[in-house]
Amino acid sequence: MTHSLVRWLLMSLSLLIVSYVVPGFFVTGIGSALIAALIFGFLNATLGLVLKILTFPFTILTFGLFWFVINAIILEITSAFVRGFFIRSFFSALVGAIVLTLVNMLLKTLVGEVERP
Repeated sequence: MTHSLVRWLLMSLSLLIVSYVVPGFFVTGIGSALIAALIFGFLNATLGLVLKILTFPFTILTFGLFWFVINAIILEITSAFVRGFFIRSFFSALVGAIVLTLVNMLLKTLVGEVERP
């Protein structure tokens, strides 16, 4: 439970940070970031998993870089469901996906992963 809560909060914080760094990527507040992180996580675990399986050969050819495209698609879908979370263009979503991955990795490193029981 604690592990999931920490990951959700870190993703929410990551979305807020990305909104300050990436032009065309907007999160209006903490509430929107929390909801967007929850929906993004759900979509990534369901639809994202299916897309990653279907595009696995292409992902291998691009040395894993295509996963950023999949994450950008998931971010675009998430923005359709969350008021206060808006992405202006697919390019902003793609840059946002890359920066989001880097920021989330950095925050996880700084906080340290919480052990699962």
